[in-house]
Amino acid sequence: MDYSKSGGPKQGKNAPRHTEHNIKGSEKNPYGVRAPKAELLARMKAAAKKTDPKG
Repeated sequence: MDYSKSGGPKQGKNAPRHTEHNIKGSEKNPYGVRAPKAELLARMKAAAKKTDPKG
């Protein structure tokens, strides 16, 4: 019996569905560059404040 014609699932391609906008090595996210911790904390606090219903 030829099982290839029976409608089985196709093998997946080992590739992402889309390219990310912030992949390593891109202009926005170059290799070897890390954001300072103060900048990270400021972004985290802003995000927490934005989602916090009290303020």
